[in-house]
Amino acid sequence: MAPASPKSSTRVAIQGEKGSFSEAAARHLLGRNGLELLCCASFADVFSALRRGAAATAVIPIENTLAGSVAANYDLLRREAVTIVAETNLRIRHQLITPPGVSLRAIRRVLSHPVALDQCRRFLRRHPRWEAVPFYDTAGSVQYIVEQGLRDAAAIAGVPAAKAYGARVVAANIEDNPRNFTRFLRLLPANAAVTAASPSGRSQQTHKVSVVFATRNQPGALCRCLNVFALRGIDLSRIESRPTPGRPWEYSFYLDFFGALSQPTVRQALSDLAAVSDELKILGSYPAVRKEPSRGRAHLGH
Repeated sequence: MAPASPKSSTRVAIQGEKGSFSEAAARHLLGRNGLELLCCASFADVFSALRRGAAATAVIPIENTLAGSVAANYDLLRREAVTIVAETNLRIRHQLITPPGVSLRAIRRVLSHPVALDQCRRFLRRHPRWEAVPFYDTAGSVQYIVEQGLRDAAAIAGVPAAKAYGARVVAANIEDNPRNFTRFLRLLPANAAVTAASPSGRSQQTHKVSVVFATRNQPGALCRCLNVFALRGIDLSRIESRPTPGRPWEYSFYLDFFGALSQPTVRQALSDLAAVSDELKILGSYPAVRKEPSRGRAHLGH
């Protein structure tokens, strides 16, 4: 990755290349005009860019409706000093893309991110002579086959990737399941000033709080932790467990729930959670979005 340079307020770090689904998510969250991308090879590089000040903000995928959670990003959220300030859900539509002039008959290998390959298995099985080749990024696979001038290769990515690198779509919407959505988070450094107004009343139900906590290794420990929310009628939207580094067979739990930090019941629940857990980190408080985006955004791609 390039060394840090004076950051722009619109410079956003993403994993992947121009034309990726992460770029589409970033433009949806931050606006389509005047956005400066810092394309990173790995999720660790994205967090590093934010930590070093090479980017003002970052956008990362956190879960997919078909592939599940992005485990690496959960671990990085726990370890790094960042805060979640927004989320969005994007419809993922995969296209089979080739360099100009390459036909379906000429294809012998198909490159893409492993998750994208897995989401198009039925389509790929209809072409048993094709070799599925994992690549670090969907858009990056399109960039590679075009720049290398490959005449026997295709890539799986979104329409923006084809446009970005002058390639063409030879088979559209090839994903196995059309109900394919990815949830993305926007991050800021933990010490960044967040100026969003505190919600009140019913609007608190359209906000989320994300936390991570570790339970004590005792019978009923997790139940006691979750009861602090149940007793106050706080609606949990997601819970995810991950191994706790350095503590074999112990786990940390990532929790999203509806509410706002300005709400007294939420503050009391978190105070009680801190008392019954080994450790607690608040990852962010932000406006919630509905589970699926409108059909009008289906052209956006990961």
